[in-house]
Amino acid sequence: MLPRTGLLWGLLGVVAFSFTVPFTRVAVVGLDPLFIGCGRAVVAAVLAAIALSIGRATLPTASQWLRLVPVSVGVVAGFPILTSLALRDVGAGHSAVVIGVLPAATALVVVARTHERPARRFWIGAALGVLATVVFTVAGHGGIQAPGIGDLYLIGAVVLAAIGYAQGGVMARELGAWQTICWALLLALPAMLIATVSVTGGHLPHASAHQWMAFGYLSAVSMFLGFFAWYRGLAIGPMTTVSQVQLVQPVLTVAWAVLFLGEQLTVPMVIGGAAVIGCAAFAVRSRVTTTPPSTTARRPMDEPSRAALG
Repeated sequence: MLPRTGLLWGLLGVVAFSFTVPFTRVAVVGLDPLFIGCGRAVVAAVLAAIALSIGRATLPTASQWLRLVPVSVGVVAGFPILTSLALRDVGAGHSAVVIGVLPAATALVVVARTHERPARRFWIGAALGVLATVVFTVAGHGGIQAPGIGDLYLIGAVVLAAIGYAQGGVMARELGAWQTICWALLLALPAMLIATVSVTGGHLPHASAHQWMAFGYLSAVSMFLGFFAWYRGLAIGPMTTVSQVQLVQPVLTVAWAVLFLGEQLTVPMVIGGAAVIGCAAFAVRSRVTTTPPSTTARRPMDEPSRAALG
């Protein structure tokens, strides 16, 4: 029951994240990428402070604050800023090719960070998932751009996000899922606030209503509410398995473009999307074993309590 529950929570988070790239693409037309990357973290931090106050969450210990730093650097600062910078120069489809390796990268970090050891079938499914994502994206957008500076931003975003996802999943087993992203947002708030003010000069940027709506989604959902579900799913785990649910994110992104933006749906896109979903299903059905720690005593995070997962 628990693995399936983790997958469902992870899928809910992925659905929320699947709007991130297209909405970022909309927002960067009228708003500075650095403002989007930093400003959305500031807005989300305000929401986090309200949530923590209402929930009367317990303050993290000094050790937990230190272990929250990779979460803040990875998902609060690094991924949003670098993807916003990249999307000035590359299309949403091209970015999806690079970001498509994020599930596999997250699994690698999880294996290095925890005692999870997926079976060979898992790695085959993960590799095929990356390949299917590239093919699906090319089929949906007619090709990809030549490599450029935007790709360096995207690669950096993937590395930082993988670290932030894996570490956030571990911390969610100690602090709770929604508490983890809330504390990470508050930890990053001073730096994000200074960066936002320096970009804007203290003045609210001028943008269209649609661009501000996109920014609002990025702040409230992509940067805040989506992580409630995503970190809960990772905390329930197995984290390597749940991370592969994100393979379907590009498929969902294209689906929203067809449904809401009127983009054309082609036969290669349907075939590619089915292949991606099949690879994700193949990977998540793989067996994951847990290697015992070197010491006989188990750390509290190894057996997450139901209260911490809330």
